[in-house]
Amino acid sequence: MVVILYQALFFIFGMLVGSFLNVVIYRMPRSESVITPRSKCPSCSTEIKWFQNIPLLSYLVLRGKCSQCNFAIPLRYPLTEFLVGIFALLLMPNIFSPMELFSFGFYFSVACVFLAHFFIDLEHQILPDKLNLYLLFISLPYVFINFPPTYWIIGGAVGFLGPYVVTLIFYKLRGVIGLGGGDIKLFGILGLILGPLGVLNNIFMSCMLGSLIGGALILTKKMDKNTPFAFGPFIILAATIQIFFPVLLDYINPLYIK
Repeated sequence: MVVILYQALFFIFGMLVGSFLNVVIYRMPRSESVITPRSKCPSCSTEIKWFQNIPLLSYLVLRGKCSQCNFAIPLRYPLTEFLVGIFALLLMPNIFSPMELFSFGFYFSVACVFLAHFFIDLEHQILPDKLNLYLLFISLPYVFINFPPTYWIIGGAVGFLGPYVVTLIFYKLRGVIGLGGGDIKLFGILGLILGPLGVLNNIFMSCMLGSLIGGALILTKKMDKNTPFAFGPFIILAATIQIFFPVLLDYINPLYIK
């Protein structure tokens, strides 16, 4: 009974964080404050009352529409709330010790940043610096405690400098920016977490995924080679496997470097 209560509390906590994450996903790429003003309908600008902003429940009660103008609430909103609730539930510590809670805070925060980056990059083709800075802020104490300095210092250098140099050379030769600054910064931060070999694997896997999906979209004429293409989601998908589902890496050997 106590375990079920804890699980329910963590799931509710996750959904509340997911509700705030929806604000971040909508406002941050538009350079708006994520604190004020209160949320409002993007169609009729009606302020959303507190009881209309209860995670999942309000969406179901309102039948996915604004109470005033019947604007269809994007499915991303309840999906984000539900997913972050699941994140909190799956990552819930078994023992409530300081180190277990610290570990939960790190992994839960990483999952939230990944989700926000994923949706923002899909819609706006940017990875906001504020989210990358937050990811850096929570990663530094974690890697400092868990890994030797050579692991995360070299990993961070490889993750940042490798993509940066390649992008710079590509720009000098072609006059086109091949990789955005947010992607390069994210690679650098992932280098701290994954180490030098891990971030090299991430670069390889994300490029492979991006090439396969991009090539398929071009072949099916869903886009052409000049269409802006969000690369961040592929970095995030690869990093999610490496950090949260490392057992899956055994299925892609011998491509994965150990």
